[in-house]
Amino acid sequence: LPNHQALIDPVILISNIYRYKIVLPAISSMYYDFFLFKPFFKWWGAIKVSDPGKGNRDTNVLKDISRSMLKGLRRGKCMVLYPSGQIANSGYERIYNKKSAHLLVSKLPEHTTIVGVRIKGLWGSMWSKYKSGKSPNFNLQLLKGCFFIIENFLFFLPRRQVEIEFTDITKQAKEFSLLGRKDFNLFLEQFYNKNGEDQLALISHFFLIKKQLKLIQDKDWLKRQTVSDEFNS
Repeated sequence: LPNHQALIDPVILISNIYRYKIVLPAISSMYYDFFLFKPFFKWWGAIKVSDPGKGNRDTNVLKDISRSMLKGLRRGKCMVLYPSGQIANSGYERIYNKKSAHLLVSKLPEHTTIVGVRIKGLWGSMWSKYKSGKSPNFNLQLLKGCFFIIENFLFFLPRRQVEIEFTDITKQAKEFSLLGRKDFNLFLEQFYNKNGEDQLALISHFFLIKKQLKLIQDKDWLKRQTVSDEFNS
């Protein structure tokens, strides 16, 4: 159960886990149904999740997600599910009133291990919501990334420091799941934000420009974030 700072963190997370164990993720239909990815996702056994932005995330869909993931767990598979269901609006992870993680944890097969994952360092990247306040276009960012690789002759590409922390939260997660969705989601938020808000990190995309890593207080963005938080709550 990872936090979700940017569109690219599932790729980073799963590529690291895959060195040790096969893992199956739940993927939004927006990406799952893309004609270039769909055959691979089907072969992989990834779980298709309806796009919440299109209003399809109803009770039946949540049950289908839970049923598919439970089936994978009973077969001994390692599954990845993002409790927030969307990338964060800030360096602070919020679950709000999302249901999928609580529904899944409350029905887990015996002896299932629940691993909480804290990902840090992606807030402010081109894959995050920092610049526009909206989820970036994956295909466009991928094209930009390819351009940056060519522009920097691959080996000189500036690097971003990303930290991934894995913690066994099986006991606490099961206990809080019995208290209800609100308490369970609050527990997850406290876990993800244990080390405080992930600070904004900006780096240059071109090696000839000195690499910069700095913290910024953007008043316009903070104003948008306040409005967004009030709306979501």
